[in-house]
Amino acid sequence: MTSVPAVNSSDGAQTGGWNESSGAAGSPPDGNLSFPAAPPANFSNQFVQPSWRIALWSLAYSAMVAVAVFGNLIVIWIILAHKRMRTVTNYFLVNLAFSDASVAAFNTLVNFTFAVHGEWYFGEAYCRFQNFFPITAVFASIYSMTAIAVDRYMAITDPLKPRLSATVTKVVIASIWILAFLLALPQCLFSKTQVVPGRTLCYVSWPGGIKQRFTYHIIVIVLVYCFPLLVMGITYTIVGISLWGGEIPGDTSDKYQEQLKAKRKVVKMMIVVVLTFAVCWLPYHIYFIVTAIYKELNRWKYIQQIYLATFWLAMSSTMYNPIIYCCLNKRFRAGFKRAFQWCPFIKVSTYDELELKTTRFHPTRQSSLYTVSRMDSSMTVVFDASDGENTKSSRKKKAPPQEASFNGCSRTSSKTTSTVSSYINSPYTSVDEYS
Repeated sequence: MTSVPAVNSSDGAQTGGWNESSGAAGSPPDGNLSFPAAPPANFSNQFVQPSWRIALWSLAYSAMVAVAVFGNLIVIWIILAHKRMRTVTNYFLVNLAFSDASVAAFNTLVNFTFAVHGEWYFGEAYCRFQNFFPITAVFASIYSMTAIAVDRYMAITDPLKPRLSATVTKVVIASIWILAFLLALPQCLFSKTQVVPGRTLCYVSWPGGIKQRFTYHIIVIVLVYCFPLLVMGITYTIVGISLWGGEIPGDTSDKYQEQLKAKRKVVKMMIVVVLTFAVCWLPYHIYFIVTAIYKELNRWKYIQQIYLATFWLAMSSTMYNPIIYCCLNKRFRAGFKRAFQWCPFIKVSTYDELELKTTRFHPTRQSSLYTVSRMDSSMTVVFDASDGENTKSSRKKKAPPQEASFNGCSRTSSKTTSTVSSYINSPYTSVDEYS
């Protein structure tokens, strides 16, 4: 992902290279997808900007990078430093935060510098890294979101199935990075720098020429934008119908309501994260597709400003997630308060401390909790594994009549209600998984 500024050769032909990270932008202001194997000998940069405009862009990019890097590092600290935050979903959020912070720190300002000055100052090794790493990091980011969506789908549609273990979660994360490396590898192999009169350029020289370059970037857009968003759209639609349309009528038990609200909050937060990513990256992908088809747009005098704006918007997706977590999740909010408690206007309350240090409920596989509720009465029954033999023998001696009732409810009806309630109260999950 490198920004190769538009340049004009002596014969008037405009050249540039697009190094898509599909998640971290790298592209020339001219957006031309066809960079020749050898750039023309004579170059002149038609996109020279006044100093005040460069200063404004520099301020905008620097502020965005600072918020993205520090915000995501704080998210990583909040999760890893507090045992209560180490859930399956949050492990994927750590991977997402790491990817976003890395792209912001190692790519954005370098790409911006190349786009503004039209010269590569960072050597051939970093040229390869610049074209390779952003695709890798953005692939890891979007598929971490996809993994969370699939995990939410499985947990809510099949709540009695055991959740992913820490080991399986790590294997999934490692697999995501391996696939990301393989997808971005061609960008590394074909990257090169070339010295032309007055400056040095960094670009990707595809052996198959224009068609191969264009085909590769369409594949990247499909794999790192269209396909994962389609999967997340389907899964979150099903999850939303289950959570907002499948509430058990008449069930007013505290545990049921607590877990239902917690699940809804997590799903809302992740939907906002996904929509933010989709909105931020859409103009960037449209920009490259349009400028690849209508090459005359590459000569428009304002095209560089449009590129810098779309690139900033795409990169800004890396800074929104920590803000979303802080606004929509009370535990992340408590964690941010702890991180900024040195500020005179930030106060960490006792409630905030408890949110990160205590655990409300951790059922195990040795016990199952069923919530039984009818009308104004409720009953909680806990079956312990140690009492299993006694319970079985007593059942053999005397089978309870189906007409027996408790608080006006038949035992059969109570059993049915408790089974339905287990849709929300899985023995393998707790409120901590969703809060």
